[in-house]
Amino acid sequence: MKLEELRKIRERAEAEMRLRAGQARVKIVVGMGTSGIAAGARQVLRVLLEEVTRRNLQDVLVTQTGEKGLSAKEPLVEVHEPGRITVYGDVDEVTARRIVAEHVVNGRILEDHLVELREVQA
Repeated sequence: MKLEELRKIRERAEAEMRLRAGQARVKIVVGMGTSGIAAGARQVLRVLLEEVTRRNLQDVLVTQTGEKGLSAKEPLVEVHEPGRITVYGDVDEVTARRIVAEHVVNGRILEDHLVELREVQA
């Protein structure tokens, strides 16, 4: 195993521990079911992890889940924040970078890929 791979594993483990301790401000969830993977979810997940790491966003967790039931909109990405969940569809690598830069960092929703905006109990 390469040093870079070990570093990424460590960073993911640290991020998960922060989330469990309630320190994550944002959780980004990528749908990694069969239809999501076929539509490019692996590349989207990779780009999201790279962007969060590159920007040193210590309070952001990137994780994955199974099928979300909207295979026509795959890859799907959810952004969980206190009080709301934003669901993006048809996410490619460029859109994944925009999600981090525009939504996570600057708080602007990407209207052109918005599938659903849900208010939730904080």
